[in-house]
Amino acid sequence: MSRGLANCNPGNIRRSKVRYKGEVQPSRDPAFKQFETMAWGYRAIFVLLDTYRIRHGLNTVRGMISRWAPPSENHTEVYIRVVADAVGVSDDAPLDTRDRAAMLRMAAAISRVENGTAAHMDDVKRGWELFTS
Repeated sequence: MSRGLANCNPGNIRRSKVRYKGEVQPSRDPAFKQFETMAWGYRAIFVLLDTYRIRHGLNTVRGMISRWAPPSENHTEVYIRVVADAVGVSDDAPLDTRDRAAMLRMAAAISRVENGTAAHMDDVKRGWELFTS
C-alpha cells in the first residue's frame, strides 16, 4: 500500500501548520499529514485546491498542479497532462473549484498520480460531501 493510502492522505499533502477537519494529530508520518478516513483526505484535497483558487489566483490545472507538485520534486508537466486529460479540459482552461463533476475527476486523478492506483470514487464523493456541507 502506498504511503498516501496508508495515511488516508490520497493527495500526499505535506505536514504544515494548516489544520484540516478529520486530520490525525499528531501525524505519525514525519513528512505527510494523516487523516481519519479517505473521505477526510479527499476533503483536504478539495479545500487545498479551493484555497489555491481563492488566495493564490490559481484557476487552471496548470496553475494548481504546478503549486501542488513543483518541478523540484515531481515530473510536473506529466502530472499536469494526466490531470487535465482526466478532468477533460486543457491545462490552461479556467476551472471552477465548486464544479462537482470536474473536481471529482481532478481529485481522483491526483490520487492516481500520487498513489499509482485508481481512486475509489465512493471515497472521493464522500470527501466532496464533507467539503460542501
